[in-house]
Amino acid sequence: MAWTLLGIAGILEIAFAFGMKWSAGFTRLIPGLFTAATGVSSVFLLSLALRTLPLGTGYAVWTGIGSAGTAILGIAALGDTAAPARLLCVALIVAGVIGLKLTPAN
Repeated sequence: MAWTLLGIAGILEIAFAFGMKWSAGFTRLIPGLFTAATGVSSVFLLSLALRTLPLGTGYAVWTGIGSAGTAILGIAALGDTAAPARLLCVALIVAGVIGLKLTPAN
């Protein structure tokens, strides 16, 4: 259950980042409210997941999902650069997240 909560928290972290972009520095009301709601929800779900997951693993996976997911969706939806070095770095983040998931907690 903790891993599911952490995955949802990571997805909300991606939504939070996109909300910040769309809110234009919190100058637009609806995107600003969306940003606040997804940010608070993401942190809340992370805190629930950290009840049972190790702190370092949970936080690293959460930020990894957020950063890799935001980079990938930025490339796909916003036309961000897809330079090979950038894609390699995103792949390394994903590999790190998978490695942390597969590593025993104890």
